[in-house]
Amino acid sequence: MKVVILAGGYGTRLSEETTLIPKPMVEIGTRPILWHIMKIYSYWNFNEFVILTGYKSHIIKDYFINYYTRYSDITIDMADNAVTVHNIRNEPWKVTMLYTKPDTMTGGRLLRAKDFLKNERFMLTYGDGVSNVNIPELIKFHNNAKKVTTLTSVQPAGRFGSIEINNGGAVKSFKEKPIGDGAWINGGFFIMEPEIFDYLTEGDATILERKPLENLAEARQLNAYKHHGFWRAMDTLRDKHELTDMWIKGKAPWALWLE
Repeated sequence: MKVVILAGGYGTRLSEETTLIPKPMVEIGTRPILWHIMKIYSYWNFNEFVILTGYKSHIIKDYFINYYTRYSDITIDMADNAVTVHNIRNEPWKVTMLYTKPDTMTGGRLLRAKDFLKNERFMLTYGDGVSNVNIPELIKFHNNAKKVTTLTSVQPAGRFGSIEINNGGAVKSFKEKPIGDGAWINGGFFIMEPEIFDYLTEGDATILERKPLENLAEARQLNAYKHHGFWRAMDTLRDKHELTDMWIKGKAPWALWLE
């Protein structure tokens, strides 16, 4: 299965970083979050990617074009323009990068990838979220459901501590950043059948999370895989710092390839 990654938005909520680079290229440690997402799938032996670029797409393209020189040891003989590569540090990835324009909506970006997906089942996720979701279990769940689309649902941690207070003011319980309020949200990590394209009816203006998913739900063709493990989206500078701190300390739950 190919893995499609949405990587074309402006990332305005992370403007401290995204004025210069697209959001998927914001780094966790010394590697873009896009690289981390691809490593998650590669851990489960999914190595063919279709990256849907838009805003500052050339930065993503340059990154992969120069990937092997960026992370390998090289000698350059300036006299005869010879380049020798030592200890190649590379990935078993095939990466297709499609330019889908900066202002195209999520469903519109996916629609532009239709010809590259060749009427086959594929996976789709956002270029700003990492997780330790078990991809084979997700696929098994999708197979059993026999629906057009399966999304991974998650319960994000709260931003603040939660306290329970009795009538007299005494604190009955305290929880630091508890898991949400019981609500499940869309965490990406989709599996989609080619019939999804029948629901992308508004061209570039199609917002995947609006009519397409709403209509799939109404037609009972949308299923949700409940992921109880780690999931985190990098929406703000605070998220970036916290994810980077996990990575530097060797406590990044999504980095299954390091276990």
